[in-house]
Amino acid sequence: MFKNEYQGGPFVEIFSAQGKNPGTKWKIFGNQSVIWKEFDKEVKGYVFVLEGSSQTNKMQLPRESRQTLGLIQRFLVLQIYVPLGQDFSTELLITDLGNIKRRLYFSTVHKELSVTPLHAKIPLFMIKRKIWCNLCLDIVAFTSEIFKGAVFQSLDGIIVSANCKLRKIFTLKSKPQDTVEEDADEPTDMIPRNCQLNSDVLQVTQLLNVNKLRQPEVKLGGRPLTSSESGQLMNRGPSNTRSKTQNVSHIAFGSKVLGPPPLSGRRYSTRASGEVGRRVKQEPVQDANRSELSPTRFYETIDPGDKENVHHTNHIFLGNGKDCSRECIKTD
Repeated sequence: MFKNEYQGGPFVEIFSAQGKNPGTKWKIFGNQSVIWKEFDKEVKGYVFVLEGSSQTNKMQLPRESRQTLGLIQRFLVLQIYVPLGQDFSTELLITDLGNIKRRLYFSTVHKELSVTPLHAKIPLFMIKRKIWCNLCLDIVAFTSEIFKGAVFQSLDGIIVSANCKLRKIFTLKSKPQDTVEEDADEPTDMIPRNCQLNSDVLQVTQLLNVNKLRQPEVKLGGRPLTSSESGQLMNRGPSNTRSKTQNVSHIAFGSKVLGPPPLSGRRYSTRASGEVGRRVKQEPVQDANRSELSPTRFYETIDPGDKENVHHTNHIFLGNGKDCSRECIKTD
């Protein structure tokens, strides 16, 4: 779709909720009660709203699996608003220099990074919620660091799933300034004016790469935790973490022993309440290929030569135990 278009400028716009029938190039999974276009008072413009299950309610570009996007710029930006306590996912189909198709599946559902030769599940536990966010994904870095030895060639497919409000999707040639964390390692650039939200809108720009997914080092008594100790800390919840740093004795089967007390049976609720508001101006999404059934697997692109390797999976624990609810809400 973009292969023969000029991509040497600062950005390439992939999607905008403005204009007439902006969803015509997308394949919509879900009916008009869960995916629709509306006027948002905060951004003073139209947005797409996706609600409900992130597994079934989604938008896919391009519409036909035989088509490809052919986007070559390094950074992909989703201009989104993710509510509290709701799941959100996005899936990217990439092609490397060896013409091998691979998938990057980002989701708040995932608790750890899981990688096979052709597919990666990437957690989004750090995503900013309840605020408009320019979520910037360094797809060149994700490709090379997750699929060792692979070199990014093009972004060829995008899926955006519930729950979110979506205003724009675009690629950037240069790294944008991360307003969430200080990052002075490389020069940064501003979000292009044509892609910016109004200055009076509360917003952040959040850059994600593999380094920001890695678990910060936690120490016990001046030494790094072992993997088993780290796992115990994460499984016991935040309130018990502080007690791990103390040498506490307790009674076990009539004998006094050193070490942490037994795990508590108490469960810690991390569910956050969602916002409930009134829809302002609602328009149905025009799409002839809308489907209410769960879509088949996005772009089945397993190379025959790689099938024998697909069963091998590496897991990297990221140390986030949060669990997101899947309650359907009404957004502003």
